[in-house]
Amino acid sequence: MVALLAFITTTATFGQSTKIKDVRTNPNLFFLQDGQQPSSLYLLPPPPAAGSMQWFYDESQYQWGKSLRDTPRGDQAAADARVDGDGVPYAFSEAFGTEISKKNAPEIYKLVLKMREDAGDLATRSAKNHYMRIRPFAYYKENTCNPAQQKELSTNGSYPSGHTTIGWAEALVLAEINVDRQNEILKRGYEMGQSRVICGYHWQSDVDAARLCAAAVVARLHADPAFQKQLQKAKKEFAQLVKAGKVAKSTFVPSK
Repeated sequence: MVALLAFITTTATFGQSTKIKDVRTNPNLFFLQDGQQPSSLYLLPPPPAAGSMQWFYDESQYQWGKSLRDTPRGDQAAADARVDGDGVPYAFSEAFGTEISKKNAPEIYKLVLKMREDAGDLATRSAKNHYMRIRPFAYYKENTCNPAQQKELSTNGSYPSGHTTIGWAEALVLAEINVDRQNEILKRGYEMGQSRVICGYHWQSDVDAARLCAAAVVARLHADPAFQKQLQKAKKEFAQLVKAGKVAKSTFVPSK
């Protein structure tokens, strides 16, 4: 009987843990526990209603994005869809001024990867699940710039955009580390969001809302001791890279 009770308890605990998706089950991809992040459902207004002025803007932006797909900007948008693996560090390396990799900048690399799902998942989860907004490609029954991802994406909500939240959150943190190249970094983060519109994965309002989620979760991350510790390691490593001459200077020229 004791063994049976132990088995039931263990099975119940395992079943519960498999439903948890945060730092408790994947400490390499999260800093926060679910519930510690600001609530996107509470923070954001509902997505635009069909027929509203905001809806017409979303439609016009969809057509704008579609017009860019067969251009170099469209190619970049397709590449920006890759946020798994080394996709995010790679996407920011040029703007950051040095390669963000396990070999060249392991502490910065670790920071980028470890906060990725706090932004892309936790920061957007409650609003996505609540509204389950249809994505543009599904609404129009048209292909995106990468049809292979459409089946998977059609199973979760469009509002707000998780990829955009990742791009903008990472940009805010990387711009804090490398202030000299803040303009290049923030521009790159902004572009990652617009890439979602170009590809037809998201409406413009999904992207705009996601940037608010990104700012909110970055503010919360700054209150997390583990994040603070990793951020300091990243800043120290960056200072060493600068001293070694491994970081490119900003080429940004302010307009007069």
